[in-house]
Amino acid sequence: MAKYSYETKLKAVKDVLENGMSARAVAKNLGTGYEHVRRWVKRYELYGTNGLLMKKGTYTGDFKQHVVEFIHKEHLSISEAAAIFGIPSDATVGKWERIYCEEGPEALYTENRGRKKTMNLDKPKKPKLSKQTEENLIAEIQRLRMENAYLKKLMALVQERKKSDKKTK
Repeated sequence: MAKYSYETKLKAVKDVLENGMSARAVAKNLGTGYEHVRRWVKRYELYGTNGLLMKKGTYTGDFKQHVVEFIHKEHLSISEAAAIFGIPSDATVGKWERIYCEEGPEALYTENRGRKKTMNLDKPKKPKLSKQTEENLIAEIQRLRMENAYLKKLMALVQERKKSDKKTK
């Protein structure tokens, strides 16, 4: 559901066009950004009341490429192009232009909706170890820990002996 009803948008547009209010003043009364009001006014001027009823849709790669190339050819702003082509969100057109400039026109033909997958399916799963292998590994870890502790104590004793030899000299 849209945040603002058709009637609210129409009243805002009439306040700007017929009552001479600024888009900022109308936006402040509605509690929204003035860009929304300016967008509604632009669409109303281009499409009449149907411009305020625009719904979201899906667009083909050819259409996206045409819109971006039209922007570049006619030197239009993103919001102007969105109004001309009846696209509800300027951000959508901005995203198309960014993709077009960064990745090329072919990238507009791929569908990149939704969140990116976080699961890494390329990672092989770890094989289950046999009970005997698991026990052998645990025993080896214990031996290595004991050896490590023994070497630490030996090193401490050697250092202590060196200190005592320095004191006696």
